[in-house]
Amino acid sequence: MTDLTREAASAFVVAAGLELDEVSGTKVVGHIDLSADHHTPWGVVHGGVYTTAIESAASIGASTAVADRGQFAVGVHNGTDFLRARTDGRVDVVAVPIQQGRVQQLWSVVITAADTGKEVARGQVRLQNVPMPGSE
Repeated sequence: MTDLTREAASAFVVAAGLELDEVSGTKVVGHIDLSADHHTPWGVVHGGVYTTAIESAASIGASTAVADRGQFAVGVHNGTDFLRARTDGRVDVVAVPIQQGRVQQLWSVVITAADTGKEVARGQVRLQNVPMPGSE
């Protein structure tokens, strides 16, 4: 079983701020508490924060879905749309599969402002199911 705790995450993932609240092979729920640490030089949250959250949530869900097969999922395409600029506050991240196949999966991820309920960003990630290292 892969350790998905914040303590086990890379410095990059920790800096992006995604906290996981629920993880399964059919849904991932998390949140990010946005702050000035996530800003561009112009004072708004960097789109890379949202792209990272979308890629991470989809990868975690897709990998969980195929873990019992000795596989994990790697992103092969991430299409993220940025809908509203934010400077701070909590955003909720929800990822669900659109399609889960033997070789590939397609996940949809929506990031919503917790205070307004409005979408901030959304994306789709196509992932390839691959063998865990050392399992071939």
